[in-house]
Amino acid sequence: MRNLISMTAILWVVSATAQAQVNPYSPQSLANPYGAGSPYAVNGVRNPYSPTGSPYSNTSVSNPYATQAPKLVDGLGNYYGRLSSNPYAADSTSNRYGAYGNPYSPNSINNPYGAGSSYRTQPLYVVRQRK
Repeated sequence: MRNLISMTAILWVVSATAQAQVNPYSPQSLANPYGAGSPYAVNGVRNPYSPTGSPYSNTSVSNPYATQAPKLVDGLGNYYGRLSSNPYAADSTSNRYGAYGNPYSPNSINNPYGAGSSYRTQPLYVVRQRK
């Protein structure tokens, strides 16, 4: 995990799924509108002018054509795909037929009994490669 952190910048701690219980008071949670979930956060996924929130950036969560969207990893360094709205990328969380977007895959955050379980012991982190 140390190598992963040295190669990437940790942006936010996120819940496994949108339905999961999240802490709206944690400054690192996307559920906190005054923390990482703020539409004014410099690198926020909810900020349409940030590199990770812009609909035009190649590193954005909301660009359906992005190829370098942020990655999802847990505290142990396990990879859970890219947090992307691209439904065709093989490792996108929006690809319903891929390993990380399929609601029946154990590695998918869309699976409420797998990686998307609200009973996870490890939080998921959104990370992006440093330039």
